[in-house]
Parts: sequence; C-alpha cells; structure tokens
Amino acid sequence: MPLIAVLYVWKTIYQGKQAGETVGDYTLAQMISYYLLATIVDALTAVNEDDWQIAADIKDGNISQFLLKPIDYLWFRLCLFVSGRLTYLAVAALPLALFVLYLHRYFVLPPDWTTLGFFLASTMLTALLQFFMSYTMAMLAFWVLEVSTFIFILFAFEYIASGHLFPLDILPHGVAQALFFTPFPYQLYFPVSVYMGKIVGSDLLRGMLIQTLWVVAAYLLARFAWARGIKKYSAVGG
Repeated sequence: MPLIAVLYVWKTIYQGKQAGETVGDYTLAQMISYYLLATIVDALTAVNEDDWQIAADIKDGNISQFLLKPIDYLWFRLCLFVSGRLTYLAVAALPLALFVLYLHRYFVLPPDWTTLGFFLASTMLTALLQFFMSYTMAMLAFWVLEVSTFIFILFAFEYIASGHLFPLDILPHGVAQALFFTPFPYQLYFPVSVYMGKIVGSDLLRGMLIQTLWVVAAYLLARFAWARGIKKYSAVGG
C-alpha cells in the first residue's frame, strides 16, 4: 500500500478519537514516524529481485562460471545486493528527504546518540538477514523449476509479520510475543522500534543478540542449502 494512503488511513482513524487518545502506545505523530522510518529502513535493506536473479542463475546454468573460478557466489551476490541498495538510496534520497521534511512536525527524533547507533547497527543486521533469507529461498531452484510461489508466500508473511503493515505491538500481547520467536520482526519492526526508543535497556541488548543469532542462522542455512543443492546441479553445453 502506498505510504500516502497508509498515512491518510491513520489520520482518519485518529480523527475519530478523543484528543490525546492513542492506538496501542502510539500518538498520531509516533504512528506517522513509524511509517516514515519503516520506509527508510525498507529502502536500505529490502531485497530487490535478488532472489529471482539467483534462481534464474541456477535454472539457466549461469552459476557454472562461478564453479570454475575462485569466486564465492554468496559473497558475489551480497556485493551486488549492497551496491544495489546504495544506488537506490542515492536516487531515492532527495525525494525521501523532501517527503520527511514535509511531514517534519510528525517526525520523532531518537532519544539520544546511543539509540541512533543501535538503530544503525540493527539496520545493517536487518539488511543481512533479508539477504540471507532470500538467498536461501532462491536455493530451492536446485530442486524445483519454479520458485515464485515460495517467494510470494514468504514475502506475504514477512510483510505482515515484520511490521510493514502495522506496528506489531498494537497486536494482542500473546500474538506479538509469538511473532518474536520468528526472524520476521527483526526484518523491520525491531530497528524502527529501537530508533523510536520503544525498546531500551536489557530488552534492547537481548534483541540485538537475538537479531545477530538470526543473521548467523540464516547465513549457515544459506551455506547448507548451497552445499546440498550444488550436489544436484548439472549443466551441459558451454
């Protein structure tokens, strides 16, 4: 859903409430800040067709060249991912900055510089987690001809469970806690909440540790899927 439409919906929701009322623990300014920050984090971390390209490389036999050269395919794709995000950010920075400036009265600054540092570190981990999970999903191309269904299912679940659609802490407590046993909140909701000062102290340190462990687990799973898949890979011609 376009950001403008989302903000309009939430403004309408808050207009129907008494002055000072919140949704969950969010004022209107905090809710708008949440979506602005989610847009920024998404611009920095989202996988943009990398999984499709990896799957196509496997199906079309393009990975054969990497098997004959001292090049690690995972790190090659990670470099492409990082460069793609930096290029996208360079192009989108100006319009995004103008949009944030337009809504500056709603934009909440981080409580302190330490919080900003944790936010940047968490955003970097989010990018790695996004990439390794997409890479692992693309490895299914070693076993199935069409991976699009699996990618769409993962994307749909991630879109809801990561906090793209709404902040996870407005959900019932039990549901929100259950989601935190999955990697999805650490793909968006967690870094945004760190910036907004909603996750602090021991919860922040524990969350950073868990996010790091999910990144390591996703990396190891990506390596395992490649090692198993390459045993089934075969190509002819040249």
